[in-house]
Amino acid sequence: MTAHLRTYFSHSRSLALGGVFASMGFLFGNWVTLIPYVKVKFSLDDAQLGVLLLSMPFVSTLMNPFTTLIINRFGMKNATVYGLLAMTLAYALPVNMPYLWLAALTLALVGATLSTTNVAMNTCVNAIEQHERLNIMSTSHGMFSAGGMLGAALASTFIGLKIPALAHMAVVSGLVLGLIMAIRPAIFSIYEEKTVQTEGAKFAWPSRVLVGMIAISLCTNITEGTMADWTAVFMRDVVKTDDFFIGWAFSGYAFLMAAGRFLGDSFIPKYGTKRILVVGGILTSAGILLAVLWPHTVTAIVGFGLVGAGVSCGAPILYGSAARVPGMAKGAGLATMNTFSIAGFLAGPAIIGFISNAVSLSIAVGLVAILGLIWAFLASKVRLY
Repeated sequence: MTAHLRTYFSHSRSLALGGVFASMGFLFGNWVTLIPYVKVKFSLDDAQLGVLLLSMPFVSTLMNPFTTLIINRFGMKNATVYGLLAMTLAYALPVNMPYLWLAALTLALVGATLSTTNVAMNTCVNAIEQHERLNIMSTSHGMFSAGGMLGAALASTFIGLKIPALAHMAVVSGLVLGLIMAIRPAIFSIYEEKTVQTEGAKFAWPSRVLVGMIAISLCTNITEGTMADWTAVFMRDVVKTDDFFIGWAFSGYAFLMAAGRFLGDSFIPKYGTKRILVVGGILTSAGILLAVLWPHTVTAIVGFGLVGAGVSCGAPILYGSAARVPGMAKGAGLATMNTFSIAGFLAGPAIIGFISNAVSLSIAVGLVAILGLIWAFLASKVRLY
């Protein structure tokens, strides 16, 4: 079951890509744990926070057609490395801005870099899978989750120690920039077809087959986005936990998500994509209800951990399947899926903010449990490749 992990971590190009995924997760884990700090800094209610968070998905979605041009013009490897570099610098800005409008503007910049890097790095994964006959998609996404777990844990520690946000993000950015320099040569050794640049990563209006996958992806990504952006706020405002534990719910979520994804390349072929998605939807609903109905530190961490296990294989299965949809140009299915996935991942939390402000955060998060049941039902009906 772990043979594929030994192959992954001993294969320089796969490991380097894992470093890219982990870096993106590490940056994201630090950011989401600092969201309550941003909320207090600018005296925002939940609806206003939701609007602020919306600046990321809005620009990220607008950026997707330009992502095509960037990858076509500069290649997937350049887009991956320099996209991550730009993202690292962009993530350091929002929490350190003196004005709300500047925080929104810099979050939009993060969204722009995220869109490009996300498509480029997944295209690199697909290239390795095709040309080197390795299954690394799930494990690569697991590296994102592992990075998110470490980022949230580090951020919780820094918050507990009262380390200023400027120093916090300076340390985070420095660590990622150092890793980029270390993995850059291996990334540039990945085989890249010329046809990927001319045909790849192009948005296309979804076919009937792809629509079903997108519907499931919206459910999984709204869930993922909600866990990312609202678990820290949930722990502070609903659970009322100590500052040291604010990021632990996201860490628990990311830990089991990483575990599921690290094992995914082994048990997805064994148990089948449909069964894993169905069970994942049920686990997600159960985990959310546990956290919402029994809002204590331990039960919230365990509940959100179950959500992490439930959504863990959603992105690897759906991204891989979208890349193999018959009748679509190389990368077109992946780019189209990415547009809707990012929109769900980043816009979902904004919707949660509006609902929370109207009723309560517990009810808003609890409603996400319904999405788990919806995607479990859809997964049993939709054709996957």
